[in-house]
Amino acid sequence: MERAHILILTASIGSGHTRAAAAIRTALAARAGDAALISVVDFMARDVSLIHYLMKRVYLTMLRFVPDLYDVFFRAAGSAAGGGLVRGMFAQVMVRTMGRLVRTYRPDLIIATHPFPEGAAALWRARRGGSFLLAALLTDYALHQIWLSRGVDTYFVAADAMAEQMAGFGFDRRAVHVTGIPIMRPARVMTPAEAKACAGLPAELPTLLLMGGGLGLGDMERTLEALETVRMRLLILVVAGYNAALAAYARRAAEHSRHVVRVWDYTDEVYTLMCAADLLITKPGALTISEAFAAGLPLLLHDPIPGPETENAVYATRREAAVWLHPGEQIAPAVEEILAHRLPAMRTAARNCARADAAEEIAELLMDMLTRKRGNTDGAEKTV
Repeated sequence: MERAHILILTASIGSGHTRAAAAIRTALAARAGDAALISVVDFMARDVSLIHYLMKRVYLTMLRFVPDLYDVFFRAAGSAAGGGLVRGMFAQVMVRTMGRLVRTYRPDLIIATHPFPEGAAALWRARRGGSFLLAALLTDYALHQIWLSRGVDTYFVAADAMAEQMAGFGFDRRAVHVTGIPIMRPARVMTPAEAKACAGLPAELPTLLLMGGGLGLGDMERTLEALETVRMRLLILVVAGYNAALAAYARRAAEHSRHVVRVWDYTDEVYTLMCAADLLITKPGALTISEAFAAGLPLLLHDPIPGPETENAVYATRREAAVWLHPGEQIAPAVEEILAHRLPAMRTAARNCARADAAEEIAELLMDMLTRKRGNTDGAEKTV
């Protein structure tokens, strides 16, 4: 039997979708070995489609400068009619690019970690009758109508409530798997002392980790300034991502801070830093929350992107693994109260939410699907 061709389609809108794609690729490669050829394509990259790239730039600009307009769009697309309309509109624009990718990669299985390639793949298969399997991997803790296409073979979702909602919408419950959100599985579990030693950090100070996704969003400059009023001395770890201006600001702030401040640009050592920290201060991206759960790390959440990140904040807060800092609330008192009174209970709650094996579970289900599909195809060909 020839090697299976698996195409993972992601979207470089923030880093969550691409990190989920990387986790799935690693898990699939470990499970399939030489039996599969796995490719990952950024559906919104300039070299894939200039139109897609420009749409991404408009999206990111809207998030940064007119978030209220984005919130209106998200809520309108969240209705049953609106979700179908928006999904169909984007699919129509993107279906030709999808056709080119299908002809190039000739996939047996397409996995989408963003609704844009999911919708385009479903439309292409409906029009052209492609034989590939199509899986959608939802990367938030709440359901949104833009994901819900009848042309998808299987869904992977983060929470039981999402699967029940889909069943209520008429989706076959057997095709919806509650796996959690896939993250890169750490090589080993580290204690805080081991993680600090590994990262070359001082061991004695309470440790805060500041993150804002791959783009370094969430006004971390303001957070650093506010943390100067925390009475106890802290070790503050800043991950600026691709935000060079933030990294430069944080390094300047470190020179005169009363705390010990260490700064990273984009780094692959996030898990180590999470294991070293006592508290993560971040905007509520779903991949970041999932990684924190796996590390047993409590969260202080702020400045969610309207829509999906707000729902992520609700999820983590209701499970008592996070405190959500709403507009007008002060960060310094919240940090002091969590460090003094709430860390043990929040650590336990975070661990109870963890799905560290999500990527491996998804890979196993996908390979079983693919094996059945290819076996049926071979059997049909032999009969003919």
